[in-house]
Amino acid sequence: MIWLVAIGCLAIGVVVGVVGASRLNNSPSRVRELENQIRGLKENHREYKDSVSDHFSMTAELVQHMTESYREMYQHLASGAQDLCSSEVANKLLPTDSDAVFDNNPASEEEKELIPPRDYAAKQSPDQKGALAEDFGIDKTRVAKEPGEESEPENTAS
Repeated sequence: MIWLVAIGCLAIGVVVGVVGASRLNNSPSRVRELENQIRGLKENHREYKDSVSDHFSMTAELVQHMTESYREMYQHLASGAQDLCSSEVANKLLPTDSDAVFDNNPASEEEKELIPPRDYAAKQSPDQKGALAEDFGIDKTRVAKEPGEESEPENTAS
């Protein structure tokens, strides 16, 4: 009986070994297939990067051309306004400086001065706590309750 169990275990071990070996088979053809797949993916990635680069290069050229065309059109309108209108009206309609279109109304000296943002509340007196103080807004008139004391429910409705 022991011999039958030993032969059965041996047979099962051989079957499991053969199945495991076939699953882990790293044949050269499979390795070559995976290498070719990796090469193909790398080539596709390189082509994609090239097409993205070409796209943005063309976009930059088109934007530059559009900017030049806009500048030429603006200069044509400005010179026409200077020739056809009184100088006062022409200066109001189209300033001759090409960058003047993008300028906002000139700011006064007070507006030009930068004021940093405040991250604190203004105090009425130097002794007053600021808004960033840890105890700001905490009502100190309440007496701290001892642990174990029950607090009375506050009546919020008046």
